[in-house]
Amino acid sequence: MENGHLKVEVTPEDKGKRLDKFLVEKFSAQFSRSSLQKLVSGGNVILNGERVKSHHKINSGDIIEVTVPERQETGLKPEDLPLDIVYEDDDVIVIDKPAGMVVHPAPGNYSGTLVNALLAHYGNLSKVGGDLKPGIVHRIDKGTSGLLIVAKTDMAHRNLAKQFKDKSIRRLYIALVEGVIELDNGIIDLPIGRSRRDRKKMAVDFVQSKNAVTRYHVIERFKDSTLVEASLGTGRTHQIRVHMEYLGHPLIGDDKYGRKNEFSRPALHAKVIGFVHPVTNKYMEFVSELPEDMKKLINRKRL
Repeated sequence: MENGHLKVEVTPEDKGKRLDKFLVEKFSAQFSRSSLQKLVSGGNVILNGERVKSHHKINSGDIIEVTVPERQETGLKPEDLPLDIVYEDDDVIVIDKPAGMVVHPAPGNYSGTLVNALLAHYGNLSKVGGDLKPGIVHRIDKGTSGLLIVAKTDMAHRNLAKQFKDKSIRRLYIALVEGVIELDNGIIDLPIGRSRRDRKKMAVDFVQSKNAVTRYHVIERFKDSTLVEASLGTGRTHQIRVHMEYLGHPLIGDDKYGRKNEFSRPALHAKVIGFVHPVTNKYMEFVSELPEDMKKLINRKRL
């Protein structure tokens, strides 16, 4: 998002449109939809000299002014941390993230993240996600290992974000859960929202929630646990962890949704990611081997 001031007059053919829809049509090359929404809610979009809401209907002859505030310094520092780069070209990067690494900075945690490492390796990344998330199209939890996509350009970011929204990106996870699952295959179609008991957690909730769909397939059963492959139909926060806990089979090592045990993290690995390349339009798919800690855990269960 560049600093500056934009001004446009509404033409007769745009009369009656919602302000937010008009802005997206006019300025989609410069700004993402979420960036424009933030500009409106932040009072940086003025219609005929007055602040209005995003759903306001515009009229022919209206003058709309958009002021882009100066970018604030985030204080993010490049850090020469190791990165396992599975694939890279001029538009996208596929990273195999180790367990224990946070994807992007947040209040109180501005170092040691994947973003800090990316800044040291790459001069330019997509800015669509904001100052604290350069290049970050999606995320996986700190305790989860495996594959995720990073966008180098704004165009690639928007294209990939649309694929996530359209649910066309293929994501397969391997998880080791407590207890023996009876059915070989299952679909968990249960909405997820912020837990009403603990705001730091997510939970299955049938009121304040969003739809969430997880499909699972049993790979192997052990005496007191089950190895499963899970695919995401949606991308809710902690989705697999919440859904499996609701079924009574929390992930081994997940002390947030299960209990502390012999594993130091949720036993979850993002094994496969597949997407259509934003420039070549070719389907690409990448596979990550299970990390050593999960291999050892599975072998212990097997014995």
